[in-house]
Amino acid sequence: MTHQSRALSDQSQYTARAVQTASPGQLVVMLYDGMIRFLGKAKAGFASGAPGDAGLALGRAQAICTELRVSLDMTQGEIAANLAGIYDWISEEMTAARLDQDVQRIDRMLPMIADLREAWAQIANTPKPQTGAGRPVVGVNLAG
Repeated sequence: MTHQSRALSDQSQYTARAVQTASPGQLVVMLYDGMIRFLGKAKAGFASGAPGDAGLALGRAQAICTELRVSLDMTQGEIAANLAGIYDWISEEMTAARLDQDVQRIDRMLPMIADLREAWAQIANTPKPQTGAGRPVVGVNLAG
């Protein structure tokens, strides 16, 4: 096993452990991190004249966006409906960016995705409510 393949294997094991031990909120943050990373790779691909690489990266980012969209609990009302609309817009922008090789579309998406990622990171780091006999529930934990 080469040094590079050993490093990739170690990284894969680390990632698998991180996913297995993450809370639902932390998993959402990881998905946003992946989407941001792939959008960065798409921008780099377009900038270096490698539209095929950019298209592959956009496809991976779009798959993550789709996963976020289909995992929404639509019984949660307005918040879920708003997120669904945002994910639909992002997905459409990714398709258009791929077809038009348009880095500006990616640049328009990234701040919104970064803001959503930050909001989910805050939710994921919110401590679980303390409950006990005679004590009220304090706060709301959306992270699970």
